[in-house]
Amino acid sequence: MKLCARTYRGALAAVLAGGMLLTTGCSGSGQDNRASRSGAEQRAHDGAKPAPAPRAPDGGGGGAPAAGTDGAKEAERRGDEFQESKPAADYLSTFALDVDTASYGYARRTLADGQRPKRADIRPEEFINSFRQDYPRPKSNGFSVTVDGARPRSAEGEAGGEDWSLVRVGLSTRPTDRKGERPPAALTFVIDISGSMAEPGRLDLVKESLGILTDALRDDDSIAIVTFSDEAETRLSMTRIDDNRDRIHTVIDGLEPTDSTNVEAGVRAGYDEAVEGRRRGATNRVVLLSDALANTGETDADAILGRIDDARREYGITLFGVGVGSEYGDALMERLADKGDGHTTYVSTREQARKVFVDQLPTHVELRARDAKAQVAFDPKTVKQFRLIGYENRAVADEDFRNDRVDGGEIGPGHTVTALYAVRLREGASGHLATATVRWLDPNTRAPHEQTGSVETDAVDGALWDGASKRFQVTAVAAYFAESLRGGSMPGAPGLGELAERARKLAGSTEDSSVRQLADAIGQARRLRD
Repeated sequence: MKLCARTYRGALAAVLAGGMLLTTGCSGSGQDNRASRSGAEQRAHDGAKPAPAPRAPDGGGGGAPAAGTDGAKEAERRGDEFQESKPAADYLSTFALDVDTASYGYARRTLADGQRPKRADIRPEEFINSFRQDYPRPKSNGFSVTVDGARPRSAEGEAGGEDWSLVRVGLSTRPTDRKGERPPAALTFVIDISGSMAEPGRLDLVKESLGILTDALRDDDSIAIVTFSDEAETRLSMTRIDDNRDRIHTVIDGLEPTDSTNVEAGVRAGYDEAVEGRRRGATNRVVLLSDALANTGETDADAILGRIDDARREYGITLFGVGVGSEYGDALMERLADKGDGHTTYVSTREQARKVFVDQLPTHVELRARDAKAQVAFDPKTVKQFRLIGYENRAVADEDFRNDRVDGGEIGPGHTVTALYAVRLREGASGHLATATVRWLDPNTRAPHEQTGSVETDAVDGALWDGASKRFQVTAVAAYFAESLRGGSMPGAPGLGELAERARKLAGSTEDSSVRQLADAIGQARRLRD
């Protein structure tokens, strides 16, 4: 197996080999744009315009970040097949990083209730990023970059993926050292107490979770509580945890559902409180807990987003959206979190709530990277076509990759981000396939940094189901499932029955309960389709 290492400004790239190619590049300063581009990326950048965005599948949210060809027709997703469209001019794919998982969580809840999720609510990247990965962790505060791949066919070469491969780009940050120091947190909880939150599994779950979180936070952390129904009210101004835990518990225990859902009033009041109670040197974050079913006041997302953007730019306050409820305004919550430089998740059980509020939030209040973007440069000598699975609403123009005024994603400690591509190689292709680069700003100094990794053609030629890592196979199952739910298509896609069986086998071999839950969800989708 051929390994490829690249260096930037004299720094040595770390090369890790498992069953397939894993190449980790090293950090660059990001200040010399031309010097830090790969050869393929520079060729595509010079004189080439960004690839036109192909149409999303029915119910989708816009064009895909990239799809490229050279002479061959560009493949795009529409319905259940790849359609032809205008050839793209470059071989770059650029997108903002995303660690949201709400789309997958809500889809599972919907399927468990005996209904098929709406196509518009399916975002494949959030299915993919809901599962643990096997990427190496960096020793510093930057990213590791892992690139590998496989062909979606059997080891005997049976039909399935034809001449397509799946290429996985994996990014990972260093976890928090629980014994180490982190900045104090200043968290403003914006809690929906509208009438719809009376349903079991909504406000009761929120109250229980916040009560547990209050006991888990440090004495030097701070909490503010804002509630909203038809109007917003500050129940607790920014208060140090210290010796105020009983007072905070009293406020939380006293929350009761009332009237309508004025999300705009809650968001505005929450950010006002977060700005007023902002602590220098602390991680300042708004946590919105709601079913996001806005029905009073301003209900249009665009009208609500301005306040979030102002607070983000001026004060660095980020938003974490937690969705609840059998009916959930996924699109609104996702747009708010994107604009607020944050991310979303969805909870429907005490187990999920405990994981989010107790295991994750206290240790993930700090950031590893701001405005993080990824750019994958495919080599036109070896690549005929490619398509990024998902990330349609996280697209970034290729020329804005190193424009640090353009929003990216905010990434915390211990996070992984995965991008999965369907890639069609040229006949007889051999050599360099692609280079992946991640660029981000230091959360404190705003200094730009880059990390890179690359992959060769022979590293993506193994059989997906017989040779790839188990975690790669889980990634593929999640992507196939998401595309099936939204009526799309991927090369080598199994039927839902086969997909559920593969997920069950992977759950056994990985001993991962989340993969078993994935298998259950696929089975539920199959029964609804039948």
